[in-house]
Amino acid sequence: MFKYKIDRWPVFIILSLSAIDFALYFTVESTAALICYYLLMIVPKGTICAWNHHHQHLNTFKSDMLNRILEFFYALHTGVTTNLWVLHHNLGHHLNFLDQEKDESRWKRKDGTQMGFIEYTLNVALTAYSRGIQVGFSKPAFAKHLKPFFLYTTITFVILGMLVGHNPVGAFWIFILPMITSLILTSAATYKHHAGLDTEDEMAATYNDLRPGYNLLTGNLGYHTAHHHKQGRHWSLLPELHAQIEHKIPKELILNSSSEMSGLTAAFFSVKLMLSFGR
Repeated sequence: MFKYKIDRWPVFIILSLSAIDFALYFTVESTAALICYYLLMIVPKGTICAWNHHHQHLNTFKSDMLNRILEFFYALHTGVTTNLWVLHHNLGHHLNFLDQEKDESRWKRKDGTQMGFIEYTLNVALTAYSRGIQVGFSKPAFAKHLKPFFLYTTITFVILGMLVGHNPVGAFWIFILPMITSLILTSAATYKHHAGLDTEDEMAATYNDLRPGYNLLTGNLGYHTAHHHKQGRHWSLLPELHAQIEHKIPKELILNSSSEMSGLTAAFFSVKLMLSFGR
């Protein structure tokens, strides 16, 4: 059933969180309780974004049906539907990250200057769907990914609409706002991967975060140069690949626990950003 048995635990945890979401949606009427749950789950659901990212690089199950079902639950946690990251990230960013005029997650402005953290976060989050669709239409070979994207995105939002119709308050705090938040957190977390690294050398274009805790939560996403070097490599194999190419990576691009910019730091500032909008 699983392509890699190690995926059993993250999938179990993520689907368990989905079960909790639906249990609360159908049973909890207190808005205050739902707000508390939303705030409590910001970072855990933000972490799920990394696993959705891994899944869209290399599908978790051997069965297409199981993959589509998993992607539905991923979408309710992360705001990213079937094939969006395949288009935007795999066929867009990964092919273009060395060219800031084309990169779908570009960190440069049109005038060549570097975007700030908040500007980048909003730019990438607000254009995620439109840029993904543009990639799909850019080449005939990419177009095959558009049909499942449109189909399952439509199904996801139809079901979401039904959830809103049944329980608007619960749907907002348990599904809609977390989807928006997680998409913003995903964009925020990617700023530290490449921002400021203007180079044509693949080995010098990405920061790496080797802290065990960070990589446990994100499925080794900190081994980011290795991930770009072989984007189809399963997340569990990235440390091994990193060891093979580490000698080619500039030492200053390998970060440790003293590094100021981490995924949780990005998440923290993103939450502050969103809270400031509500004032």
